[in-house]
Amino acid sequence: MTDIIGFAGSLSAPSRTRALVDRAVRQSAALSGRTSHVFDLGDLDASFGTAQRYADLGPKARDAVDRLIAADALVVGSPVYKGSYSGLFKHLFDLLDPDALKGKPVLLTATGGGHRHALVIEHQLRPLFGFFEAATLATGVYAASEDFDEGQPTSPALLARLQDAASQLALAIGTRGPARSRDLAYSLA
Repeated sequence: MTDIIGFAGSLSAPSRTRALVDRAVRQSAALSGRTSHVFDLGDLDASFGTAQRYADLGPKARDAVDRLIAADALVVGSPVYKGSYSGLFKHLFDLLDPDALKGKPVLLTATGGGHRHALVIEHQLRPLFGFFEAATLATGVYAASEDFDEGQPTSPALLARLQDAASQLALAIGTRGPARSRDLAYSLA
């Protein structure tokens, strides 16, 4: 199974959120010597949006959830809409058992049009993953439109934050050991 999974909660293609998550995953995998895979909302089948429980998911969405649960570490990212993460981003995590991410290292990322949404990591994402008792990294990475050029992260300050966060994730993976394989999909019945 893949050691580091990235999930970008965006339907846009191309997506700045996907580019940010891709970069963070690549850097973390290179530093930790782990394999990696990234997916976004566009990679899931149509069943995802209407699923009320894991059993309702189609094969692509079920595979994504299984990979997320089995991963040794996660890099997650969402575009900011109206001051919070996207609804479909949250929906994926609504399908998980509350213990599914317990102790799992998670790098939190987000993108927005400007800096007024920079606290989304602290006020929205960190509490969500706190519910799951995930081991969120101290460094989260928020990026505004000005941090990108042609859809790719280019700002020196952003690239430095990504490097710091990737180093923290690689260290967290090394101290945690491999994930436990469990059937932890959550039923909303």
